[in-house]
Amino acid sequence: MPLATVNGISLNYQVKGDPKQGTDVKGSAPLVVMIMGTGSPGRVWELHQVPALIAAGYRVCTFDNRGIAPSFEAPNGIHIDELVRDTAALIEFLGEGPALVVGQSMGSRVAQELALARPDLVRKAVFLAGHARLDQFQKTMSLGEHEFDDSGVRLPAKYEAALTALMNLSPATMADTNAARDWLDLFEFTGGPASPGVRAQRRMDHDFDRTTAYRGIKVPCLSVGFADDRMIPPYLSREVADVIPGARYQEVPDAGHFGYLERPEVVNKILLEFLGA
Repeated sequence: MPLATVNGISLNYQVKGDPKQGTDVKGSAPLVVMIMGTGSPGRVWELHQVPALIAAGYRVCTFDNRGIAPSFEAPNGIHIDELVRDTAALIEFLGEGPALVVGQSMGSRVAQELALARPDLVRKAVFLAGHARLDQFQKTMSLGEHEFDDSGVRLPAKYEAALTALMNLSPATMADTNAARDWLDLFEFTGGPASPGVRAQRRMDHDFDRTTAYRGIKVPCLSVGFADDRMIPPYLSREVADVIPGARYQEVPDAGHFGYLERPEVVNKILLEFLGA
């Protein structure tokens, strides 16, 4: 991925399209900007969503948020407004706004705030596991995560993998022996201490309530909840659609917080139908 200097920092980004359809050329097809959630690089979108969008004729921009190397890691702290300005500046850098914007979890917060603050840069927005606030469980878990980061304690790899699966996957996925084994192996292989940048993302303000503010969003929006999401329960995602004028809500069954990876066919169909409508 190339590095762009935007909003005073370096962002690692990539724009992809299908040369056979002419979508690798600037301005040749609608641009979808995808914003990843806490602790994950933009390349995660490459597993399922980017290929589906390119096949449908879109160009897709993925990037590593502030906090994820080789983008600026910001180990001394990150504020949601900085992530919003980073994304806005990247769209302006690409010179292709207004863009179609898709976010996941923390990335949905960024997309929601971008749609509110810079509607000139957003044609439509999709919020996967979006939320205007957190409930007490998420706040408490976040504080505990901060304490765990500071403790220097290392969990056994298999135990950490099991906890990651518990919090991010649907019971339906874990009931499938082969799928469960694959996911647990993946989590065990990719686990380990969080980088300073990821810890900075985790430490962002969690005591917020934007339900009233989001009534001011005017661009077309779709909020997608995952039925078995423990991290962002679907009622919080439904609430986002309820407060944004004209917004729609859809819920994906048998899907946890990683529903876009667990049920990619369903999620991709929802994305394509909304973006293409």
